[in-house]
Amino acid sequence: MKELRALNRYFRQYAGSMLFGVACIVLSNVVGVYVAVFVRAGLNDGLAHARLLGSTKSAILIEYTVSMALMFGLAIVVVAAAKGLLMYWMRQSIVVVSRKVEFDLKNDIYNHYQHLGLDFYRRNFTGDMMARIGEDVSNVRMYVGPAVMYFANILFVFLTVISQMFMVNTQLTWVVLVPLPFLSWGIYKVSRIINERNTAIQTQLSALTTLSQETFAGIRVIKAFGVESRFGAEFNEAGKKYRFLNMRLALVNSLFFPLMVLLVGLSSLLVLYIGGLEVSNGSFTPGNIAEFLIYLNMLIWPVASLGWTTALVQKAAASQKRINEFLQHPVASQNEGIDTFHVGREISIKNVSFSFQGASHPALTNINLNIPVGTVLGVTGKTGAGKSTLAQILMRQYEPDSGVVEADGVSLSQFSKVAHMRATAYIPQDQFLFSDSISANIAFGVEEGLVDEKAIFDAALMAGLGKDIEQWPDGLNTIIGERGVSLSGGQKQRVCIARALIRNAELYVFDDCLSAVDAETESEIIESFLSRLKGKTAIIISHRIAPLKLADKIVVFDQGKISEEGTYKELVLASGYFARMHELQS
Repeated sequence: MKELRALNRYFRQYAGSMLFGVACIVLSNVVGVYVAVFVRAGLNDGLAHARLLGSTKSAILIEYTVSMALMFGLAIVVVAAAKGLLMYWMRQSIVVVSRKVEFDLKNDIYNHYQHLGLDFYRRNFTGDMMARIGEDVSNVRMYVGPAVMYFANILFVFLTVISQMFMVNTQLTWVVLVPLPFLSWGIYKVSRIINERNTAIQTQLSALTTLSQETFAGIRVIKAFGVESRFGAEFNEAGKKYRFLNMRLALVNSLFFPLMVLLVGLSSLLVLYIGGLEVSNGSFTPGNIAEFLIYLNMLIWPVASLGWTTALVQKAAASQKRINEFLQHPVASQNEGIDTFHVGREISIKNVSFSFQGASHPALTNINLNIPVGTVLGVTGKTGAGKSTLAQILMRQYEPDSGVVEADGVSLSQFSKVAHMRATAYIPQDQFLFSDSISANIAFGVEEGLVDEKAIFDAALMAGLGKDIEQWPDGLNTIIGERGVSLSGGQKQRVCIARALIRNAELYVFDDCLSAVDAETESEIIESFLSRLKGKTAIIISHRIAPLKLADKIVVFDQGKISEEGTYKELVLASGYFARMHELQS
C-alpha cells in the first residue's frame, strides 16, 4: 500500500464526499440487517398462526394472519428500498470522487510531463508515457472508487452482520466463521502473486503501446521499405506475450473465486445442519435459521468480492508505482529567477562543457564565445560536432556540466525559464507542426491576442511562403494533417521559420532550418532574414554556405570544440574545413 500513499492528498481534497459515501455505507448495512430481523419475526409469527389455524378456522384469525404477513412484507420492501437508496448515494459519492481523482491525476501527470527536461524524453518512450497516463491512471481510479467502496462495505458488513449473528446464537456464529481465517490466509498468499503478475502485465502493455505508437508514427517509412509483415510479426509476438501474462493472472482469479464459493457453501451447510439440531432441541426457531441464512448471504458478496477487490488494489499499487517513478522525477523551476530577459550588450559563453548521459565522449568541450548584441553568428561543422547541443544550451533545454552562459554578465540560470523562452525564438532541426491551420502554427509561440492576421501573413512572406499560400485551398487557414503530413519538407521548414520570425525576440537561433529548400527559395528567405534580423542577435547553424554569408562571424565546430573562427572572407582564404566546404558547394 506504500505506493498508494501518494493518493492521500486527493482523498483529503475530496474528504467531504468520501465521508458522506462511507456514512451511506454504514447506514445501508445497519438498515439491511433489519430485512433478516423482519423475515425471522414474520416467519416465526406465521408458523405460530399456522399452528393455530390448524386447530381453528376463525375468520378473525385468518384476517389477522394476512394483515400481519402484509405488514411484514411491506416492512421488508421499505427497508430494502431504503438500503437501495443509500447504496445509490454511496456510489454517487465515492465513484464520482474516483472520476474526479482520475481527472486531477491525469492533469498532474500531463503538467509534470510538460516540465521535465529533454534528458527525460531521451530515456523514455512515448508509448510508455501514454500507457502511464492512460491505462495506469484507470487502474488507480478503480482503487479510489470501487476498491475503497467495497473494502469499506466489507468492513461494515462484517461489523453489523457478525455482531447481529452473535446476538442470535454465539455457538452457531463461531461455527459459520470457521472458514474465514482460511479465506484470509488464501487472500494474503494470492495477492502477492496477483501483484507480481500485474506488474509484468503493465510493463508489457507499455512495450505494446510503444511499438504501436512507433509503427503509426513511422508508417510511411515502413511502407516505403515494404516491411509491414515484419512489424506485424513483432506486434503479434508482443501481443501473444501480453495475452499470456493476462491468462496467467486470470488463472489465479479463476481458481480463487470457486474456492471462496466453496467455503461460503460449507458455511451454509453448517447453518442448516446445526440450526436444524438446535430447532429439534427447542433452543432455536425456524425463523432463526432463515435469519442466519440471510446474514450468511449478506456476507457472500463481500467475501466473494474480497478477492476481486484485492486484485484491484494490487493492480492499482503496481500502476501507481509506475506513475510515481515519473512524478518523482525532478523538474526544473520555470518561474524562479529574474522575470525579464533582456540582452543590452552581449551574450558570453565561458568554458562551457556538456556530455549526454551514457555518451562515450563529451558533446562540447571548453567552448568560449562572445556574441555582441546585433551580431549574427554563423555555426557550421561536421555532423555530430556539437552545433545543435550549443543551440539547446542557449535555449536552456540543457544546463552545461561546467562553465556558464551569460547575458550582460548575468548567468542564464538566474533568469526564469518563462522569461527566457518568451524573449527567444528557436527553430530546431526536427520541425514539428500541430494538426491545426497554418496560421495557428505560425502564431503558435505568440501570446493570444498579441498578433493579427497581417503579422502572420507578413511572417509567412518573409519565410518564402508567398507562392504556396496561393496554392493552398484555404490559404493560411488551411488545416494540415498530423505533424504537417500534407506539406512538403521545405514547406514545413518555412512554416517553422515564419513561427520564429513573427516573434519580436532578443535572440534568434536557427538550427539548419534551410536544409530542405531549393537554392532560389533559400536566397529569398535570406533576403527576408536581413530585414528581420537587423539589429537583432542571431545564431544561424547550417551545413550550407549561403545562409552563413549573413553572419558577421563564423565558428567551425569539430568533435565538440571550436576549430576555426573568423569572418566569411577570412575562413574562405584559410585552408581549413570551411574553405573546403566553400569550394565543394561553389
